[in-house]
Amino acid sequence: MFDRATTFGEALEDPAARSILERYMPGIAASPMATQFRGGRLGQLVALVPALEDLAERERFFAALAEVGDGAPRPPYDPAIAPDPAYEPDDVARGSAPATLPGPTPLWEPLELRFAGPSHGNPFVDVELEAVFTRDSGQVRVGGFYDGDGVYVVRALADTEGPWSFQTRSTARSLDGITGTVEVVAARDGAHGPVQVDGFHFRHADGTRHRPLGTTAYAWTHQPEALQQQTLATLADAPFAKLRMCVFPKSYLYNADEPDDFPFVGSLAEGFDLTRFDPAHFRRLEQRVAELGALGIEADIILFHAYDRWGFADLGPAVDERYLRHVVRRLAGFANVWWSMANEYDLLWSKDIDDWERLAAVVGEEDPFGHLNSIHNCRPVYDYAKPWITHVSIQRVDVYRTAENTDQWREQWGKPVVIDECAYEGDIDQGWGNITGEEMVRRFWEGAVRGGYVGHGETYYPPALGLEGEVLWWSKGGVLHGTSPDRIRFLEQLQSEAPEGVWDPLPSDWDMPWGGAEGQVKVGYFGFNRPRFRNLILDDGGWRIEVIDTWGMTVETLPGVQRGQVRVELPGRQFMALRLTRLED
Repeated sequence: MFDRATTFGEALEDPAARSILERYMPGIAASPMATQFRGGRLGQLVALVPALEDLAERERFFAALAEVGDGAPRPPYDPAIAPDPAYEPDDVARGSAPATLPGPTPLWEPLELRFAGPSHGNPFVDVELEAVFTRDSGQVRVGGFYDGDGVYVVRALADTEGPWSFQTRSTARSLDGITGTVEVVAARDGAHGPVQVDGFHFRHADGTRHRPLGTTAYAWTHQPEALQQQTLATLADAPFAKLRMCVFPKSYLYNADEPDDFPFVGSLAEGFDLTRFDPAHFRRLEQRVAELGALGIEADIILFHAYDRWGFADLGPAVDERYLRHVVRRLAGFANVWWSMANEYDLLWSKDIDDWERLAAVVGEEDPFGHLNSIHNCRPVYDYAKPWITHVSIQRVDVYRTAENTDQWREQWGKPVVIDECAYEGDIDQGWGNITGEEMVRRFWEGAVRGGYVGHGETYYPPALGLEGEVLWWSKGGVLHGTSPDRIRFLEQLQSEAPEGVWDPLPSDWDMPWGGAEGQVKVGYFGFNRPRFRNLILDDGGWRIEVIDTWGMTVETLPGVQRGQVRVELPGRQFMALRLTRLED
């Protein structure tokens, strides 16, 4: 039978299915390029057909396919597994498992309770554990997880100073009813707490401004240890404040290496036990998240993606939820975590909108500390008005024009706009991965003056640089070769100098966008244009005018206080900007 998992090639070879393809997706079925889609799943290809963005029409398409074909139905997904209420016999004393409590825990750090419990059977699915904490700001329930070798962990984010008393609840008698108290003390110097939405922008919990000028290294934690360490060293000297990264490994161009381990126990050759997680794999992920936090970098955790050869993109509803609960319980205690439900959600052929809404609810249930959460598109954008979505996480919607939509998207959804993928600086053969450093920086500036934030990525082909292998930053990390990061740092510094540390869109000229802080600072960006001068009519009062070379990273101040109508001489180069700052009279 034909369904979302059917490949395009399989459906084409069946006359009845082919007629359905020609009716619902004629632009693909009748295309000379149809052979390129033969291996694609129908659940992916619907994302390329505008008419099938209508969920009712999409349902009719799959219903029609389900009625044709004489193949055997696909094996059912693994069922949900309920915890075993008889996991430990009645003669085991309640609350008898030894507990290891932390000493005074600094504010905004993980507060971790550890218990030495039973290990027979399969504790990953047989045992449910949680703790209810009571502190000055109220009660909070935090789910626990099995960490292997008879160790159970409840990890909370210490978000309130003072005493935290707790009581555990568990289906394992020895883990049920354990009580105690831990103390949360003042934050360490330099700690600012989790990032929260602040209107169209972001702040840390302590009020410190956060500007998410980020980068992407999807599979960096699945690389050899030496390469991971090199990535951390590179990030320590880079200007980025956020890193997009996947939990699952990636199979795609320049990503053919097999990781040493996986979220689930097993291997591609021998199969995976979807009832058992690999604690060593997750401990390393936790360590990397903590190391990013020490660098002041937010870990934007991508929970699902489509670039898969291991079966992780099609685990089924029960395993998806089991995996999500485990990941969120492990990582929600870190202050520097953001959630991304998916990279290119519309390419995950096994899931539809209802699935994403259900899975987002699981994340919300298991994260009592309210980390930021969004979802990322390939072609059709998600409805970012959904209440669980804290900010827009979007990628280019046109080969050239994306950042220019920032102010429109702010108005459309009323939320901060983060363009997490605007294409990548590099020189590979893919159009999304061969823009220049100048173009990358231009897109950053176009987004910035419109009140949003643009993300970086780099895809330089190593042999062209005299290097061996296929280590491209956008996926594997390593070192940066491009010319944009220093200019991104320069932009971030200019934004930090605004009164509130952010730019919002301001009334613009027909040929030039303006942003900044109304009545205080105005920043205009010329982009591709290269005027020799600009006539300005200034608002009342005195102003300082600066000419900014966004590529040369220079700021030249016009002498004196400017008033009224002013002619500003310019160098006739691209990528120039003006900054106007109101002065006290």
